[in-house]
Amino acid sequence: MWDQLVEQHLLFPTEESWRAIIEGFKNTAHFLNCIGSVDGKHVRVLKYSESGSMNLNYKHLCSVVLMAVVDSNYRFVYIDVRAYGKNCDSSVFQRTNFYRMLTGGHLNVPQPAHIQEGSDVKLPFVLVGDQAFSMTYKALRPYKGHFLSDTKNIFNYRLCRARRFVECAFGILTNKWRIFHRPLNVTKPLAKSIVKACVVLYNLVREMDGAHNEDLLGNGGFMTLPPFAGGPGRNLRP
Repeated sequence: MWDQLVEQHLLFPTEESWRAIIEGFKNTAHFLNCIGSVDGKHVRVLKYSESGSMNLNYKHLCSVVLMAVVDSNYRFVYIDVRAYGKNCDSSVFQRTNFYRMLTGGHLNVPQPAHIQEGSDVKLPFVLVGDQAFSMTYKALRPYKGHFLSDTKNIFNYRLCRARRFVECAFGILTNKWRIFHRPLNVTKPLAKSIVKACVVLYNLVREMDGAHNEDLLGNGGFMTLPPFAGGPGRNLRP
């Protein structure tokens, strides 16, 4: 199933499709120069006898990691399903082909551009992730700490709006294919094949049916976000 569908529903974007993704994050999350939201999901499996403690994650459960980049339509742009649960998200991501191609400039990502007219500064196009990821020229993470300036709080809020798309995509995936609600009692190669098949079917369904409120998490299809700088929380329509 993966081999038959991946060429149609999970291709690396061209420069034109990257620009569509960038425009989507700009209009939906109000975050500029964003090419995707990145995160890892631990898929629980029964312990493999040959792996020892290598696939125990931070919750002391056995898992394999689904590392994913998602666009503003909750669609998977890239996935990697190879790492054990013991590895942290940042190290898993940095070992993927996607990261190597991204840092090497081989993914057709547009060149750095001005974020507003009249500015002399060109900023790169970046991925957004949570604090588990390292800050690099190609990836942004929130500022740390609780006593931040208003400017940093607003930046964290904007980044959170963009980052939540990958979390929602994981939630939709899990609720559509409820095999993920329990540990997979299969061999390691089959577990990875199940995850890959579910992801490519997910993309197929998203492209055919689009975004529906009943798929999304939270209050009737709204994604509720935390307040920033003392202001009220906001809802983000899909």
